[in-house]
Formats: sequence, C-alpha cells, structure tokens
Amino acid sequence: MKLTLKIIICWAILFSSIGLFAQYPVSKQAKIIEMTSSAEALMEATGIYKSSEKKERKAKKDVEKNGLEGAIADARKAAVYFLLLGGTDPMISTSDEKKKFEEHLSYFFDTDKISEYISFEETLILKKVKLSGGKGLKVTKRFKVNKEMIMKDLIAKNIIVSMESLAESIGTPFIMVIPAAPQGTNPISLLKNDLKTKHAASVVESFLTAKKYDVVVPEQQAALENLNQAQMNLEDREEDYAYELALSIGSDVYITFSGAVEDAGYGTQKYAMNVRAFETTTARLLGTETGYSQGRKGEIMVSIEEAMNDAITNVLSRISNYWKDDAVKGIQYKVIINISTDFDEDEVEEIQFAFMDVVEKVSKKSKNNITTQQTLDYLLWCDAGEYNSSMKVYMNLKKEFKASGAPGKLRKINLNRKLILLKIDYE
Repeated sequence: MKLTLKIIICWAILFSSIGLFAQYPVSKQAKIIEMTSSAEALMEATGIYKSSEKKERKAKKDVEKNGLEGAIADARKAAVYFLLLGGTDPMISTSDEKKKFEEHLSYFFDTDKISEYISFEETLILKKVKLSGGKGLKVTKRFKVNKEMIMKDLIAKNIIVSMESLAESIGTPFIMVIPAAPQGTNPISLLKNDLKTKHAASVVESFLTAKKYDVVVPEQQAALENLNQAQMNLEDREEDYAYELALSIGSDVYITFSGAVEDAGYGTQKYAMNVRAFETTTARLLGTETGYSQGRKGEIMVSIEEAMNDAITNVLSRISNYWKDDAVKGIQYKVIINISTDFDEDEVEEIQFAFMDVVEKVSKKSKNNITTQQTLDYLLWCDAGEYNSSMKVYMNLKKEFKASGAPGKLRKINLNRKLILLKIDYE
C-alpha cells in the first residue's frame, strides 16, 4: 500500500514537472543580431522538433509532415525566451521575478501571444538539419521581436516593477551621457565640435528618454557650473576643490562612450561602440558593453546608431537592476563635511564622534570613506519615503547635530541631487 502511494506521488510530481516546462522552447538557442530601435530586437533563433512516435518509420513521416512548422514554432518561442530569461541581461533577473513568471508561463508562451510579440519573420531559413537519423529537425531563422510589448505584459502581470512605480518610491535616476575623451581633451568640446560624437550622444539620450529616464545634458550642466562658480566668487570664499568636484556631479549615473570604425571585409566597414555606466557618487562601474553595426559602405551615421543601440540595451538593463537595489537599500547620498581649522584637536574629535552618531540616526546604512582633521566623507542610504531629497537629509542632519551638543554649527555649502556638501564652523 505504501509502495503504491509512493508511485502515485512520483507520477504526480512527474506530470506536474512536465506541465510546468512544457511551455518552454526545446532549444532555447537564440541571439540578438541588433537592436533596431529602443522597442524592437532583430533575433536569430534555433528551433527543434522531435517526433513523439516510437517507431522509426512513423517518426520520420511525422517529421516530414510536421517537423518544419514545429521547429519554426519552437524557434519563435526561443527568440522570446532569450529576451525574457537568456543571455547576460535578461528582462527577468531576480529570483522573485522568476518565481512570479513561472505562474504565467502559459500566457507568455501561448502560440497566439508569441505571434503578437514577433513583428516580422524572415521567409529565408538559415539552417535546416535533420536530427537522430530523421526523427527530429532543427532550423534557424531570423525574427524581429517587440521587446517593449513583452515588457508591458510583464508589468501588467506584476512580474517586474515599472519605471513609473519605481519613480514613485525613489524617483527616476538622472543620467548624464558624455564621450570618453582622450587625456587633455574636454568632453564638452567633443560634443560641440565632433559630429559623430554628437550623433552618438543623441542616440543614447533618445533611447533613455524613450525609456522614461531623466537625462542631464552635459552642455547645459557646464553652463550651470559656471553660474554656480560665479556665485561662489561673489561670496569671496577660498577655492574649494571638493565643491568643484561636486559641480561635476549632476546625475545619479553617468554613461561614457567611445567608438571606432573597423574593417568588415569585402570593402565594407562596421562601427564598434563601447559604452560604460558608472554610479556617480562612487564612480563604481555598473556595466560595460560593446555594440557593433552591420558592415556597409558609407552611411557612417547609420552604423553609429546601430552600434549604440546594440550596446546601450544591455547597459541600461544593469542600470535598472542597480536602481531596483537602491529601492531596497534606500536612496544613496554622498555627504562631505569640511571642519573649520579654528577647532582644536579635542573639539575636532568630539565633532567626528557626534557626526557618526548623527549619521546612524538619519540613515538606514552608511559607509565612512574618509576621516581627517578637516574632512568627513560619508555615503548614506536613506529611507526613500522619508528622505526623497538632499534638502530633507540636510535638514535632519542639521537638527540632529545641533541636538548632539557638539561644538560648532552645521551649515550647507551646496546641495546637489545626490551630493551634500557641508561645513562646520564656530557659531
């Protein structure tokens, strides 16, 4: 009796597993040829059809009759599968997202739904190979898949969080796009004077704005820095290198790019674009990717756009994952405090200890980068609901520092979106 019960349980688990994975493609082999736009990707995918017939003769007949269409259908699913779960930067990345996705497999891999996602299918079959002596078939074709449509369905099913929802909790990341300029060259000058560089930057900025990100334009930022510097000069203050550094930080993330023309054979050329994304407050590398255009004669601007679209897609996926992590840890702020030289050594130490306690009260998590007689450098992760602006962080730091009874008075020098530059002077 116990043995029979065990057999029944085993069969139940087996059929449950078959039902769970039946919706997935057999091959799962695909790759992105190019991102034709911010919404669509040209894919090359392989599909496999295996006959369920046991006898060889029947299996071969089954493949002759149904193999081609079955393999093509599997290739369509493989293209969608790759965007969802394959490669280095899938649309579904966290374990929680994968768990939620499992509940909707039949929806996303339904034949009609797959047809909706595929906006174009080439008639040409790139490869066609018989398997297992004719009892199976493998084909390779190219498809254009609407990634934006898949994303909307993932959001609608509450599998992933939309940028709008993320923006409500911690705001959208401000991203600056600048060229990776050679040493001694001003990147702003490159943007103004080099048409290829300017075109590449505009492609990224267009891509980002289409994805609802806030984009900081470097030329405008440079003008703002000049205005701020003029204001500082009016105050007749000594030159402050930390403040000058803060002026260059007008974003949460900055993206650098560089490109070059490469030989593609047969008298054609392709463009290679390297894109890197950094966290502004720490200069931590978030992602790097190289994209390539198709080989062609002339039309360099088209090649630049192709290569940039190819590279920025994966980098943007890593930026999104970084931003999701920040939603959990809290909004990150960099805080730099300049301590006046008028304090003696004991007073400086008292200020350092007091500020450490203040930071613990205001933040969910913190990291002390630098502590010297005149400088304190902290990274703070603050609750997004309570501290959604640098002004609110400063207000509470000031209040808690005053309550600590430590010598001196905390004042602001400059507040950026993510950087808070303060000073402690004698009252």
